[in-house]
Amino acid sequence: MSDAIQSRIEAGVLELCFARPEKKNALTRAMYASLADRLRESAEKTEVGAVLFYGSGDAFTSGNDLRDFLDDPPLDEQSPVFAFLDTLANCPLPVVAAVNGLAIGIGTTLLLHCDLVYAGDDAIFRLPFVDLGLVPEAASSLLLPRVAGHARAAELLLLGEPFDAVKAQALGLLNGVVPGADVVDTARDAARRLAGKPRTAVRVTKALLKRETESVAARMQAEAAQFAERLQSPEARAAFRAFLGDES
Repeated sequence: MSDAIQSRIEAGVLELCFARPEKKNALTRAMYASLADRLRESAEKTEVGAVLFYGSGDAFTSGNDLRDFLDDPPLDEQSPVFAFLDTLANCPLPVVAAVNGLAIGIGTTLLLHCDLVYAGDDAIFRLPFVDLGLVPEAASSLLLPRVAGHARAAELLLLGEPFDAVKAQALGLLNGVVPGADVVDTARDAARRLAGKPRTAVRVTKALLKRETESVAARMQAEAAQFAERLQSPEARAAFRAFLGDES
């Protein structure tokens, strides 16, 4: 288990906090493995009725730790990042997210698998995959056009420019925008209200809502294969090294 993922169960909610504030909560393989394990375990615990994601410090997550990706790239479906995404996509519990500060890469794409998302007015979203020589993940190439439409999804994924919480809500990514200081409490309240409802009814209703995304698994597999290939490409490695300031 990674110490950079803090978890607790309170009032029927499994709270998962990205706790690596010195790196803007950039996610490593160990963090992904912990997240996947805890999500799997939560589905079997009768005391858990909902899941809440949030970040420590002044960021939700700045995305994947690029040094970690360079040193040990995820090249198959058993890699922790893809295992986490699969577990999240198939989580039977309602998932709530509280987004503060940076939500880069997977910090935005994981929201497409959440049931309720609240963002602080300080939140900044970005999908920089193409700029890093990569392709989208988490079935975002399928789900984002469904939410935002093709033209706006293409703008976000191809240009990769940052956008704020107001635009994210207009695109259909958020349920609400609140002051940054209130976002975790707002999302926590929603998660606890979900956890207090009849558990089976909530799970079955979520499963029915998810039936419109039955092709997500296939798209995630296709993206993962391309993502792994791109990770080993010269242009991706050059982009990573430029980002990290490596001269070698």
